[in-house]
Amino acid sequence: MTEDDITQHLIDMLGGGHFVVAGDNSFFFHGTDNKLPFATLVTKDSDADSASNLNRPGVFRLDIRTGEQTFHALFGEQEQAGIDYTALDRLMPHPTETNTHWVSVINPSAKTFEAVKPLLVEARNLLASQGKGT
Repeated sequence: MTEDDITQHLIDMLGGGHFVVAGDNSFFFHGTDNKLPFATLVTKDSDADSASNLNRPGVFRLDIRTGEQTFHALFGEQEQAGIDYTALDRLMPHPTETNTHWVSVINPSAKTFEAVKPLLVEARNLLASQGKGT
């Protein structure tokens, strides 16, 4: 999957939401404000988030907000130490946002993207049900 493929899928599923591109990163929102995205596409490291080594050519990370129950179903209470946050095409806890239950995958394949599509729907619905972004 390419960044453009994923972006198009997210745009298609927005239905009343919107996205913002800032600094080559894309933020996808359920509603009309820009407070809480349900997903992001990140293309570069920052001072606060460099564990994924996104500065590699052609590398991007899809980040998805999940609910606490889903996050723990995926990863249990696993320690964050020892995770290779630079691994491609592997769903993992977000390197810096596990306390808010974000997950991520770097350069997802078509198969992996199909597997995370339900997480994207859940993320959007989670914010909608909480009245976030309206």
